[in-house]
Amino acid sequence: MTRVNLITGFLGSGKTTTLRHLLASKPEGEKWAVLVNEFGEIGIDGALLAESGAVLKEIPGGCMCCVNGLPMQVGLNTLLKQVKPDRLLIEPTGLGHPKQILEMLTADVYQPWIDLRATLCLLDPRQLADPKVVANENFRDQLAAADVIVASKADRWDDACRSALQQWQQQAGGDRPLLSVQHGAVDIALLDTPRRNLQPLPQPEHHHPHAAPRSPLAGMKLDAAARWRRALNQGQGYFAAGWVFDGDTVFDTIGLLEWARLAPVSRVKGVLRIAEGAVSINRQGNDFHIETRAAEPLDSRIELIHEQQADWNTLQTALLKLRLHSGA
Repeated sequence: MTRVNLITGFLGSGKTTTLRHLLASKPEGEKWAVLVNEFGEIGIDGALLAESGAVLKEIPGGCMCCVNGLPMQVGLNTLLKQVKPDRLLIEPTGLGHPKQILEMLTADVYQPWIDLRATLCLLDPRQLADPKVVANENFRDQLAAADVIVASKADRWDDACRSALQQWQQQAGGDRPLLSVQHGAVDIALLDTPRRNLQPLPQPEHHHPHAAPRSPLAGMKLDAAARWRRALNQGQGYFAAGWVFDGDTVFDTIGLLEWARLAPVSRVKGVLRIAEGAVSINRQGNDFHIETRAAEPLDSRIELIHEQQADWNTLQTALLKLRLHSGA
């Protein structure tokens, strides 16, 4: 049987960073797989996790429960029957609701295949001060469904964050484990925590369908003659724009980082080719993390998410001007 963990958390809570840390701690000789879902169609996490050594399946373009759960079922079945991993980590989009995923994983048909362990929910305590986030039913139900709460980005907290986290724990944490981490450094032993939280979750009330991705199991690819493409998506009160560029496109490093830092949106995530090699970009609000990458990606990808419609055309024009080797 494959040991399975759900890794949840709202937008920008640190799920991908945590996944990278867990995958780096994988025991030698074990085969791990990751089923990852993103809000936009571009598919950034696949590039971020490409060097992990795990088998990866992407479901871009919305939450896993869209389209009657078919993309989720196809990806899950493929991994369980073809890859047969020792452990499977599932990362839903930060705007996804956990109810349908947990119902699928506990269905009778999967019992011979799956040993469902603890659900870990990443919580950046600073989000507790954002009324829009706290009012989001997915945010609330992700926390309610968790067996373990992982309070992330501890190096960024102030006294107000600590107080808000303590108050939340007293009101809603119950007797569930709550640990504080920074840089995604979650102890791999937590993955074998038993699943004990069996409380029923409410049916999502405001589930808005997302644009269906062209392919349900992979990030967007370029057509043969295309040098770049843009994809737009919206749902759950959020809007996204993403771009993918071919492998010959190289960006001006300083200009790209400034573009990402100053873009008037709440979320920026990407892996792109630059003159020095490649860089990953991860910005949530004013938190801005960049990291050079040892292996150059096959292409360049970047996605922006915001709570309102942004001027995607103006942002795109500025981004295109940063190409050093761009072709058409």
